[in-house]
Amino acid sequence: MATFFLERTVPLPREEAWRRITDWPRHGDAVPLTRIIVSTPQPTHQGTVVVARSGVGPLTFDDPMEVTLWRPPTQDLPGLCRLDKRGRLVTGWAELEVHPGPGGRTRVLWREELRVRLLPRLFDPLLAASARYVFGRAVNALLRRP
Repeated sequence: MATFFLERTVPLPREEAWRRITDWPRHGDAVPLTRIIVSTPQPTHQGTVVVARSGVGPLTFDDPMEVTLWRPPTQDLPGLCRLDKRGRLVTGWAELEVHPGPGGRTRVLWREELRVRLLPRLFDPLLAASARYVFGRAVNALLRRP
């Protein structure tokens, strides 16, 4: 499995950073060639299913994910969301967190473990580096725009 970690410190309240990184349809705006479909009723909760459909034309695949942990930030606790990937091609998990940061800022953490079933483990370092780049840009975009 390819594992990667991202950390950003932003001048946003924790609740706003949380809202931005868990606004699933906006992830599709930030990840190239990807559209996000939320197939369960809003608001997000444990059990919410999010599907990332990536590709072009007939070369598309679905990356279904289920929210298995949903804890929005409170005054006493950081926010934590865990998504378990349930696809035939892509498996693994992602954890998104928001914590108080220095000077009233917010720390956003993104940890992810990916496995692409048809890709030999030899390519895990390349997959991790590519995912870190793509998701790093996505996190930057999500946190930059309201």
